Amino acid sequence: MMSMTGKRRRKSVERAIVLVAAAATGVALAGAAQAQQIVVQGNSRVDSDTIRSYVTGTASGSAEEARRNLLASGMFSDVRVSQSGGRTVVTVRENNLINRVVFEGNKKVEKATLEGVVEAKARGPFSVNTINADIQRIREVYRRAGRGGAKVSYRTVDLPNGRVDVIYTVDEGDKTGIVAINFVGNSAYSEGKLKDLMSSSEMNLLSFVKTSDVYDPDRITADLDVVRRYYLKNGYADFRIVNADARYVEAPEGEKSGWVITVTVEEGAQYRVGAVAIDSRLPGLDTAGLEGEIRASVGDVYNAEDVEKTLTGVTTQIARQGYPFAQVRPTGQRDRATQQVSLGFVVEDGPRVYVERINIRGNTRTRDYVIRRELDIGEGDAYNRVLTDRAERRLNGLGFFKKVRLSNEPGSAPDRVVINIDVEDQPTGSFSVAGGYSTQDGIIGEVSVSESNFLGRGQYVRVAGTGGQYSRGFDFSFTEPYFLGYRLAAGFDAFYKYSDLTRYSRYETTVYGGQLRIGLPITEEFGVTMRYSLYNTELTIPNSIKRPYNDCSNPIPGFTNVYPAGTVLNGQNVGGLAQYNFATINQGNCALNGEASIALKGSTGSTLTSLAGLTLAYSTLDNVGSPRNGIYAELKPDVAGLGGDSKFFRVTGEARYYKEIWEDVVGFIRFQGGHISALDGNPLRITDQFFLGPSLVRGFAPNGIGPRDVGIADSRSNAIGGSTYVGGTVEVQFPIWGIPRDLGIKGAVFADAGTLFGYHGRRTFNVNGDAFINGLAPGGVCNFNALTIGVEPECVNVRDNTKIRSSVGASILWNSPLGPIRFDYAYALTKDEGILTQFGRVGKDQIQAFRFSGGSRF
Repeated sequence: MMSMTGKRRRKSVERAIVLVAAAATGVALAGAAQAQQIVVQGNSRVDSDTIRSYVTGTASGSAEEARRNLLASGMFSDVRVSQSGGRTVVTVRENNLINRVVFEGNKKVEKATLEGVVEAKARGPFSVNTINADIQRIREVYRRAGRGGAKVSYRTVDLPNGRVDVIYTVDEGDKTGIVAINFVGNSAYSEGKLKDLMSSSEMNLLSFVKTSDVYDPDRITADLDVVRRYYLKNGYADFRIVNADARYVEAPEGEKSGWVITVTVEEGAQYRVGAVAIDSRLPGLDTAGLEGEIRASVGDVYNAEDVEKTLTGVTTQIARQGYPFAQVRPTGQRDRATQQVSLGFVVEDGPRVYVERINIRGNTRTRDYVIRRELDIGEGDAYNRVLTDRAERRLNGLGFFKKVRLSNEPGSAPDRVVINIDVEDQPTGSFSVAGGYSTQDGIIGEVSVSESNFLGRGQYVRVAGTGGQYSRGFDFSFTEPYFLGYRLAAGFDAFYKYSDLTRYSRYETTVYGGQLRIGLPITEEFGVTMRYSLYNTELTIPNSIKRPYNDCSNPIPGFTNVYPAGTVLNGQNVGGLAQYNFATINQGNCALNGEASIALKGSTGSTLTSLAGLTLAYSTLDNVGSPRNGIYAELKPDVAGLGGDSKFFRVTGEARYYKEIWEDVVGFIRFQGGHISALDGNPLRITDQFFLGPSLVRGFAPNGIGPRDVGIADSRSNAIGGSTYVGGTVEVQFPIWGIPRDLGIKGAVFADAGTLFGYHGRRTFNVNGDAFINGLAPGGVCNFNALTIGVEPECVNVRDNTKIRSSVGASILWNSPLGPIRFDYAYALTKDEGILTQFGRVGKDQIQAFRFSGGSRF
C-alpha cells in the first residue's frame, strides 16, 4: 500500500499542474482580450493581425515601442499609436511596393554587382531609409573600384496600385585610386623595394590602363602578407606589421583625391642559423633518413620558407616510416647578442585524431574534387596540421580562388576532427587582343582565349591566332594537371606557323603538327616532362620578280635572261639555260639578284619529323616573371626517327643564375648550348639544324651567324645551319634614376658571346644533268667555276667558322600594362668578316644593332 507521504506528494504535484494550466489559460485569454482591444486603421495590404502582433509582442506594452517596431519593419512610412475608450488605435500609412530597381550611369561597375549590394528589391516595400542606406553601399562599391568621387542619387516613378520604380542614378566621376603607399619603421629595405613586392600600386601616368592602383582591402591584406613573408625569408625573425591604415583623402580641387595606405612595421635584427637539429621522441624512428629533408644549414640567413619546406618533408618521411600520428614541431631559440637562431624540429607522438569529414564550402564553380586533390590527407586519415597548411598554400597558389581558408571543428567523437575549407571563386578566363612589333616578325597581332579552370575542372585551355607582316599562325593547348588522378600534368598542343625569312635568308617555312606531353614533379624544384611531337616542315623558295631567289633554276619569263636554243659559248651548248656565268654578268642577273643556295634548293619540300624527348627542369627562382634570386636550368634530349623523314639525336640545355647584387640591382649569368647528330650516317636535313642569331648573341640578325654557302654571290651569303652551338650572357638590370619604380621601366647592360658551327648537311647536288657524277668533275672538283657558262653550281661551298662572336650593349626594359617591351642596342665586338672575292665580301655575319620586341593587351 502507498504510504501517506507518497499520497501527499502526488496531491501536491496535481495541484501544481492545475495552477500552471490555469495561469496559462489566463494569459492566453488576457492576450486575446488585449488583441480584441487593438484597432488597426489605414492598412490595405498588410494583415491587421500582423500589425497587432507588433503591439502585443512588446515586452512592456509601450505604445512608443510598438510604433518604433512597426516603423523599423520597413512596411510603413508613418505609424501612430493612441488610446481611445480603453482601446489601442494603431493608424498606419503603408509604404509603396517596389516594382523594379533600375541603375543608370553605371559603366565601370556591372549591374549584377550593384544588385548584389542594395537592399531594395523588386516586390519588396519601398523605404526611404533603405534607399539612403543603399546609396551609401553603392558609393562604397565605387570607392573600392577606384571611383571614390562617385555621386549617387535616386528617384521614383509612381505606378498604379501603390507600386513604384526605384531608379538609382550614378555619376561615376574620375578614377580615384591609391595616391600613396607609405611605410614607417623600415630601414633594412627601402620603401620602393617594399612597394615592388606589392601587387597594389600608386596612381601615375599609366592609371588610365592599369587597375593595380584601385584600392582593394583584400589585395592589400595579401600584399602585406607577401611583405611579411619576404622579411621572414631574409632573416628577420622578429618582424611584425604593427598597423596598416587606409584612409580616403578628399583633396582640394585640382588635386587627386584617393586612398593613402600607411603601413607601420617593426623589422628587428637579421638572424643567421646557429644550429640545426632533429629531436626525435619516437622510439625506433630512423632520424638519419630525415637529415636530407632539412633545408637550412648553419651560417645561412634564417629563412622561414626553408623551415616550412623542412616541416613538410620531415612529416612526409615520418609517415612513410609508419608513424601517421607523429607531429613535427619547429622550435627557434634566438640569441639577440650574436643574432643567431638555433632551429630544432621536435618529432613527437601526437594525439590519435582522425579526419572524420572534409567540408568544402563557397565553391560555386570549381568542383569539389579539384579542391580535394590538393590535400595530402583524406577522410579517415590521421589528422596532420602540417599537411593541411601545405594544402592551403597549394589552393591559394592555384589562382582559382579570391581567398582560401582552412579551419577545424570537433567531430562526433573526441578523436574525430572536421576540416572546413572555405573558398571564394574568382574569374579565371581571359580574352585578349595583343599587338606588337619586333625586328624579326615585324608588326604582329594576336587574338587569344584562355581558361585556367575550364568548366571548373582545373584544366587549362588556350586558343590563339596570330597574324603579321612576316609570320602567321594558330595554336591550341590543353592541359589536365591531374592525369588519371595522379599529380601528372598531361596535355597536348596543335600548332601551325608560317614564317617569311627572306629578309635574313632566302626561304620561307611552314610548320604544322602537334605534341603530347606529360609532366611529373619530382620535388618542388625539380620536374620531368616527357614529350612526343609529330610535325611537318615545308621549305619553299620564293621565285617572283620581287623575290627572284630561284630564277637560275626556274627562269622567270621576261625577267631572267635565258640563252636561245643552240647557243654555244666557250665550246659549250648552253641553249635554254639561265645565265649564270660570272664572267658575263652584264648579260644576265640570276646569280646576283639574291639566288638561294643549292643546299636550300635541295631541301625544298616537306619533311615529316617524329620526335620523342624529355625536359628536365630545375628552378629555385623567387619570381618566375621577374626573378631576382635563384637558379633555373633545363636539359632537353630529343630523338627523331620513330617514323618520319628525320633521324637524329639532339640535346639542348640552358642554365641561368640570378642574384640581387644591391637593392633592385639584379645580375644574371646564362649559359646555353646544343648539339645535333644524324643517327643513320646520312647528312642532316637543313630543316633539322640550328639557325641562330640574336637569341644567342645580340647584335646579330636572325640567321646572322653560323655556316654559310659562299658559292653564291649573294649579299646574304645564305645561312645553311649548324649542328653545334654554345653561348653565354652576363647582364645587370637596374632601375633608371628619376623614373618612378612602379612604371616598371628598368635599364640593363649586357655582354654576349657564342658561336654556331658544324654544317653536317648535304654538300653535292646533280642539278644540271651533265656528265659529272654527283656534281663533281674528274678529280673531285666541284662544278661551279666561272668557265661553266650557264651551268648552276652543283656543290655547296661551305664557310664554317668556329670563331666566337661577341657583343656588348644596353637595354631598356618596360614591364608595361600593355605587355613586356624590350629595346636592345648591341655592338658586335668580334664577328666573321667572310672572304673577299671579285664580287665583294661574301660569307660574313649579318649585323643587327637595334632589336625591339614588345606586345600589348587591351
